[in-house]
Amino acid sequence: MTTEHQNNQLGLNQATSPEDTRADRSFDAIADHFEKKVYGGLKGEIRLAVLRRDIFEYSAQISEALGRPLRILDVGAGLAQIAIELAAQGHSVVINDISANMLEKAKANAEQIDQKLDITWYVCPYQALEETLGKEENDKFDLIMCHALLEWLAEPAAVMDFFDQYLTDDGALSLCFYNPASFDYRNLIMGNFNLLDNTDYKADNKKSLTPNHPVAKEEVESWLKAHEYQTVRSSGLRVFHDYAPLKRGGHNDPEAVIRMELRYSQLEPYKWLGRYLHILAAKHA
Repeated sequence: MTTEHQNNQLGLNQATSPEDTRADRSFDAIADHFEKKVYGGLKGEIRLAVLRRDIFEYSAQISEALGRPLRILDVGAGLAQIAIELAAQGHSVVINDISANMLEKAKANAEQIDQKLDITWYVCPYQALEETLGKEENDKFDLIMCHALLEWLAEPAAVMDFFDQYLTDDGALSLCFYNPASFDYRNLIMGNFNLLDNTDYKADNKKSLTPNHPVAKEEVESWLKAHEYQTVRSSGLRVFHDYAPLKRGGHNDPEAVIRMELRYSQLEPYKWLGRYLHILAAKHA
């Protein structure tokens, strides 16, 4: 049975430091643009293909080992495609986002599935989830997903404490985040040297979906190590597609592009060129 809990704390969650004007980003005002730009074409299909492979394989293993459906939390879920598909597989899912408009789109997608889904919806900053989620052992989650959120948080490292609080002792964490190295590499290929030389460059984040404060792979790995997580698998999302200015040969076949993206997404060194990186990490590997 689908349940709904909405928190009225909408809008941006302001950073606490008076010296830092950064704030957690909400896509409420550009939800339609986000949906079209991120998932309206082959880029979105590649992203979902890699995440499905990584997460569905691993969640099936965890579920089989536990002998029951999983309890899953998707933080900053956006359109929540992966979470909804996991609910369709029989798991109990909690979906959260700061944007009411984004979750309305996600709910509309969930309603297209011809079965009852065990989904609970929370519209609030992730920090406010502590006011609504339980704090007992049986209120924790076997899998927490956090996709394309770190780069939009004012204090991204702080979310690790939240994960520690709500992940089961043998649970897994799925982190997908923008790869800042891909920004440099793509602009090198495109010849945008003036942009790379401009240390003051900032994307117009009223419309742009390029984050101005991405988190490097090495920093995320240092957080995981400090919080005693071990990486189970890592993948790159769009390891070559975005770097091909001339779409020739196999690039004209979307199925072939996805097949090759999946092949190279887990291979060294190609995966580290991905526009986004996906890390699955467990508390006890």
